[in-house]
Amino acid sequence: MPNSQFFLLKTNRFFPLFLSQFMGAFNDNVFKNALIILITYQAAGKVSVDPRLLVTAAAGIFIMPFFLFSATAGQVADKFEKARLIRIIRFLEIPVMVMATIGFFLENYWMLMAVLFCAGTQSAFFGPLKYSILPEHLKENELIGGNGLIEAGTFLAILLGTILGGVLILKEGGITFISTILVVVSFFGWLSSRWIPVSEPGAIGLKVGYNIIVETWKLVRHAFGEKDVFLSIIGISWFWLVGFTFLAQFPIYVRDILGGNEEIVTLFLTLFSVGIAAGSLICNRLLKGKVSGVYVPLGAFGMTAGIFLFWFASPSILIHETFIGFSQFIGMGQNWLIMLSLLSISIFGGIYIVPLYAIMQTRCEAEHRSRTIAINNVINSLFMVFGAVITMMLLKLNVSITEIFLTIGIMNIPVAFLVRRIVKIRRAARGEVL
Repeated sequence: MPNSQFFLLKTNRFFPLFLSQFMGAFNDNVFKNALIILITYQAAGKVSVDPRLLVTAAAGIFIMPFFLFSATAGQVADKFEKARLIRIIRFLEIPVMVMATIGFFLENYWMLMAVLFCAGTQSAFFGPLKYSILPEHLKENELIGGNGLIEAGTFLAILLGTILGGVLILKEGGITFISTILVVVSFFGWLSSRWIPVSEPGAIGLKVGYNIIVETWKLVRHAFGEKDVFLSIIGISWFWLVGFTFLAQFPIYVRDILGGNEEIVTLFLTLFSVGIAAGSLICNRLLKGKVSGVYVPLGAFGMTAGIFLFWFASPSILIHETFIGFSQFIGMGQNWLIMLSLLSISIFGGIYIVPLYAIMQTRCEAEHRSRTIAINNVINSLFMVFGAVITMMLLKLNVSITEIFLTIGIMNIPVAFLVRRIVKIRRAARGEVL
């Protein structure tokens, strides 16, 4: 296999899926951030609800479908042919984005919230398909590279979508620009999905159950029975808790700790996304295509070291009376250590997360793969909600943002030892001396 995973982008068995998922993630974030900016700056006086509550509700509405539909999504993905399901989901995104366009022009925030729920539902159904189809079209020694490209593409799509949605929506003609982007990108996302190769259904005889609680609990029990798979799910979920907390707190950290404006928030988002993309791609070179958790503890400890450095480099008091922009910020030498530490957190995060996805994909039963990935999505969502609740409680207790980051760094240490057990479990299974 070539040393670089980029050769996969030239193959029909990978590139159409990569392109389709990139466009889907991009569209989701263009829409979400455009909606949040509109709610923040224009909803006051147009709706009877406090805009701050609407922003909070928007985050919950997007995550809710992962709790409601992930178990069903996993069963459907295991029962039916995956490429066809992906094409259906991508096609349905077109009318959803048309509805978003109508909502924007009518300034109907309740319609836009319904669109957000539909977008979350699409993501809940697409996730198990995206990750479970990879092992069917890629060789095992290509999985690390394929997952690295998927993760890199996802975070770059999030970055581009978030920036574009936030920058354009309030400009003159912004709603027209955003609406056009949403519809056109959804069309090309569906078009690219038409070239995804056909896959074999994992469990044709599976009977889909629709009791959310019962089916979700069944999937949790099944995943728990495969120790390295379950540890991978916990490790992945922890990563999303850390990432979600950092991304959510960047605006407050930049404003209240660094005295920076929105340009610095964009800079931090860029560093974080590019770092994870870089770490995801580095993984393949480190592992040389081998599916192994050997570098996962390194990634976890590297994240902890980066978080400690980030805390150390952060000022204890706000030293600017007025908000500073990009040029002023990078002109101050002490801020380079903050940027370097943030970049190191995200690079090690990429090294940490990619092998865990590959381990989850390859070490679960093939006929149960989509359902395993579905329960991973549920637990990911639970961890993110838990992280948000804990962060709000700490803020209520007047704990500073930098101290919250430090707390996460400390909590990351036992997680590093926990995921290290994946390597031990695999070695024990091969009969190696630990």
